Amino acid sequence: MTESGAPVTGAWREGDPPGHRQWWTAEKPLPLEAGGELPGVRLAFETWGRIAPDASNAVLVLHALTGDSHASGPAGPGHPSPGWWAGLVGPGLALDTDRWFVVAPNVLGGCQGSTGPASPRPDGRRAWGGAFPFLTQRDQVAAEAALANTLGIARWALVVGGSMGGMRAVEWAVSYPERTGALLLLATTAAASAEQIAWAGIQLHAVRADPHWQGGDYHGTGHGPHAGLGLARRLAQVTYRSEPELTARFGRAPQDTEDPWQGGRYQVESYLDHHAAKLVRRFDAGSYVVLSEAMNAHDVGRGRGGLRTALARVTAPTLVAGIDSDRLYPLAQQRELAALIPGADAVRVIESPYGHDGFLIETGQVGVLVRELLG
Repeated sequence: MTESGAPVTGAWREGDPPGHRQWWTAEKPLPLEAGGELPGVRLAFETWGRIAPDASNAVLVLHALTGDSHASGPAGPGHPSPGWWAGLVGPGLALDTDRWFVVAPNVLGGCQGSTGPASPRPDGRRAWGGAFPFLTQRDQVAAEAALANTLGIARWALVVGGSMGGMRAVEWAVSYPERTGALLLLATTAAASAEQIAWAGIQLHAVRADPHWQGGDYHGTGHGPHAGLGLARRLAQVTYRSEPELTARFGRAPQDTEDPWQGGRYQVESYLDHHAAKLVRRFDAGSYVVLSEAMNAHDVGRGRGGLRTALARVTAPTLVAGIDSDRLYPLAQQRELAALIPGADAVRVIESPYGHDGFLIETGQVGVLVRELLG
């Protein structure tokens, strides 16, 4: 299976059904950590529940690399996939929307309604494309803080995120300790490791090596870098899962009637093809590059005297959890976070065969942690 026939970009575009999105637009350009500023910043976000008169019941949910604001709810017009944390957000669930006001923004640099490479430049003539500036997690959190200001939320009852969302969650707690009431960090790290940068770097090379990449300026050309983005997703998907799970699910079995000795595929190859084809239809290659680079730049201690000094700024009651089969964000990284955040409990271990994706799948175990923090 190839990614042919996909749209140039899977980004949400003006004129597409809005779905359940709302939008916030910045009144002035956003200063960027790497220098310069980004004008015309807009964040898409979704909410569930009702905000209390004093906004004391607000919870911030932060998504991972290819997630978006649609944390809960069915697929439908404007939402190509069902909610990625539907087992946690809703009436009677751990993030009980009869009690809590849950907010999930699409990250700055993303492609599902927030300003990113597929978005039009302020003059409206063409997409940002390859001219989109370098972003860091701090830039993204600064935009989210401005969104919170507009919503009238001075302090979140809980900030929660996994993987890239966990990177932003820890940045929230360090940058805005007075605004972070409680903190749940899942399958994440205080700083991207050499190995994580290496895996992402290979994926970035795959996208940029696609002849249709065109320096990031493929929007409007009729051809997107689907082969490169699909290859990046295949590689990423292997790191997101565990070897025992892949063996148990697929083993060495061929796909249906295909013969791998005659150009056919093994079942595991078909699985990777499936995930690649899905992603190119719902995501933007430029956003994949911008967000991957932001993840590689993640270091909560940068410019703050190192990790120990930076994490000492966290005042929120904190739980840090990792997944026992995670080979991309190993438990050692969560143990470091727990050791350096004042008052944090010992790392909670989520038992799962699913590897890094366990934080998305094991909603029962994650829900226990959410309830512990929120009471």
